[in-house]
Amino acid sequence: MADWNDTDQRQATSSVPRAGDAVSRQTTFDAGLRQHMLSIYNMMASGVLLTGIVALLFVQTGLFEAAYQVIQTPRGAAVQPTMLGWIISLSPLAFILVLSFGGVQRFSKTTLQVFFWSFAVLFGMSMSTIFATYTGESIASAFFASAAAFAGLSLFGYTTKKNLSGWGSFLLMGLIGIIVAMLLNAFFFQSGAMGLVINILGVLIFAGFTAYDTQRLKNEYHYVRGTEYAGKAIVMGALSLYLDFINLFMFLLQFLGSRE
Repeated sequence: MADWNDTDQRQATSSVPRAGDAVSRQTTFDAGLRQHMLSIYNMMASGVLLTGIVALLFVQTGLFEAAYQVIQTPRGAAVQPTMLGWIISLSPLAFILVLSFGGVQRFSKTTLQVFFWSFAVLFGMSMSTIFATYTGESIASAFFASAAAFAGLSLFGYTTKKNLSGWGSFLLMGLIGIIVAMLLNAFFFQSGAMGLVINILGVLIFAGFTAYDTQRLKNEYHYVRGTEYAGKAIVMGALSLYLDFINLFMFLLQFLGSRE
């Protein structure tokens, strides 16, 4: 005769979630998250490398001379862009605007990848001016300092238990503020002291963005894993960290670098 009490007990026991299942799911999630973030870092680092190579090659071409005129000022070498130079310098901004106004939703992963690599090339062309205005030692020092700072800040953003989401609005306001200040200083004030303050604030703002964006991308994985957006999230995440690193490097170079 069947013992219905035993049968019911076995069924109830089998319906209770087991600790081993939870551990397995968490292990799978953690492995997926690590792979997701590693893909972002790899693409970001490849973009930075491509930008550096393009910048170094472009400054040695005749096209650079057609785009930028190197002049000597009391503070050292500087560049004056021609019409072509302005087009090269502003073209990356056009890419950002396209992506900002719904481009991520409209474009496929492959199209976004083409955008990313094209952006890295154009940014390299516009950044080539640093090789004409700063010493090689200054560029190398600023790069390694930026790389070390970026690694530490990104690690902090990834591991901290503190919620950094509240930083976003303040960092954005700070970014808008230094852009306005840079334009005013470039066209009106032309103050060395103001430029120094802008560079210091720029370093601090993009240091904050590095930690903030890293945590944001980590949290974003909860929503994109297993979806068609996961591939797009990798490209856009790489672009975010790429911009954080490049801007951190540029502000640090302008703050500490020695001009030719």
